[in-house]
Formats: sequence, structure tokens, C-alpha cells
Amino acid sequence: MERLWMVRGEGGALYELFRDRGVAAIGWSDLAQHAKPGVTRKELAEIYRTARPDAKAGTVISSASQVWRFANEVRIGDGVITYSPSNRTYLIGKVTGDVQFHPEWISDGMGIARTVEWAAQEVERDQLSLPTKNTLGSTLTVFLLPPHAQAEIESRASGAAVAQVSTLEELPGDLPDEEIADPFADIQSAAIERIKDLVSAIGPRDMEQLVAGILRAMGYKTQVSPVGADRGKDIIASPDGFGFENPRIVVEVKHRNGQMGSQQIRSFLGGRHKDDRGLYVSTGGFTKDALYEAERAAVPLTLWNLDTLVRTLVEHYEATDSETKRLVPLKRMYWPA
Repeated sequence: MERLWMVRGEGGALYELFRDRGVAAIGWSDLAQHAKPGVTRKELAEIYRTARPDAKAGTVISSASQVWRFANEVRIGDGVITYSPSNRTYLIGKVTGDVQFHPEWISDGMGIARTVEWAAQEVERDQLSLPTKNTLGSTLTVFLLPPHAQAEIESRASGAAVAQVSTLEELPGDLPDEEIADPFADIQSAAIERIKDLVSAIGPRDMEQLVAGILRAMGYKTQVSPVGADRGKDIIASPDGFGFENPRIVVEVKHRNGQMGSQQIRSFLGGRHKDDRGLYVSTGGFTKDALYEAERAAVPLTLWNLDTLVRTLVEHYEATDSETKRLVPLKRMYWPA
């Protein structure tokens, strides 16, 4: 493919809808019906400014620029990629159709769409080099990948040998200032992904200790099962530390590649008492059937994928103990309010 575009919406939440509907799409409901070939950035910016008079200038310019690119610069035959933060996978496809207005999809954040032929093979984020990961960390909804990132992703998707970029100095320059509405949002997004990279690399036993540490920071006392048969519970968390006081939270931790399915969820639920509360942690994510199984469970059950785990860790990091901080050492950064 000559070019490869990142297209994602709602923070990656549209990943499955893109695949199921065979499209890549963006939102911007105020601009959706005006996103046609030939429309100018200035026209889109004026429409957006009229619809959102309180919007900051950077937001107006960024929004108009991304919609304009999707309508005018993306072409049939171009490659497209989208990201799932929950599963840490990239879906790759080829654009097969012109831009179209879909009023019936506006509520899904997909009012502006192009048909895409998605490949069956996904690329895992953990397979990629650090420079490529950093390139993909932008919060922009639509942007063109530089050649080094495109080459590595296409090589990973095809199983070919990868010539990795080894240093940040080899990367191209920054994106144009006019397209960055909120530089801090990019920093936040990149930080979360880098923390997920760090957490993903720790071992299974340390992952259990990390989850226990987060629960302690949330106010619970924990018991971590010894190495060996855990009988479906890696951690018991409760107010008293013995599991006598409610809520008694039974935790299963699976730190491995691949999503957990409905069978694993049913097996976990099968050993629970009626007064238990369940927490199932899978850093590889969950299938649709697993999510459905959790929703209909008789015992209250919460699912944490890697994204949820890391965001919960960040939220409670200051309250974590020294052992938890040793597992995932982070530094606070201040930014002007």
C-alpha cells in the first residue's frame, strides 16, 4: 500500500463496529453532512465555528483538518489501521469506497464513513518497536503514518522480517501545530500506553501482586494465593483481610496473550458463593461472549482488561504501597492548569 492512515474514534471503542460493518468512520456530527470531496478546510472550519461558537480555535482547526483529510486526502486503495486499547491490537485494511454520510450512524460516532476491506490478521502492540508505538500514540482521529511505522506494521501483518527504527532521532518531525488541538491530551494518551507497555512486560506472579496492590490502595486488605493450584481464586480482598466481612471480592488474574472467552468466565463463576463479588483480570482482553456472560452472571462480576487495570492503577497510584510502586515505578508530572 502506498499510504497507511490511522482512523479511530471514541478512543478506540469503535474497533469492533469498524470490523463488523466493514468501514472506517469518524464522527463530528456538526460536519458529517458537509464532508464531501472538494469541500475546503476553511468551509468546514466556518461550519464548525458556527455550530460550536464556544469551541477553542485549536479545536476548530483540528476538527476541520481531520474531517477534510478523511474526505479529500484518503483515497480508494490506501491502507487504513485502527486500534483497540482494550485488546492492544491493530486492525489493518484497505479503503474500497468513497466517503459517505451515514445519518443512521451519527449516534455511534460514525456519521462519516468509507468502506474498508479489513484483514483477518491483527497486529499486537507488544510486537512493535518503541518508535512505532510512539508514532501511533497521537490522539488525532485521522493521521498519516510515517514510512518507518507503515513498513513495520505491514511487515508484522505479513510475517516478514522487520527492519526496526532503533532511535527516536530517526523519527520524522512533529505533526503540524495547526492539527494539534490539545497537546496535553497527546501526552496523557502516550503516557497511558507506555505504562501499559511496562505492565504488560511483568511476569504472571508480579501481575497478581500488582492487582493486589491496587486493591489495597482502594482500601481493601488482600490475601494472595500461594504458587500452585488456586482453585479459581488468585486473590481474596475484603475489609478485614480474612474474607469474613462483606464485600468479599474473589479475584482471578490471567496475564497472557489472547482473550478470555465465555467458558473461562463460566468456570470462574461456578466456584463462587452467592455473597461473593467477582473480579476477573485478563490483560489479553475478553471476547464478546465473555462480556455477555459477565453481564448475565448471578454473582456481581467486574472485568478488567489491561487498559482498565492501568487506568485504575494511575487513579490510585499515590495510595499504593512501596512494593506496588516497585513493580511499576511512575513519576508525577505537573502541567499548567
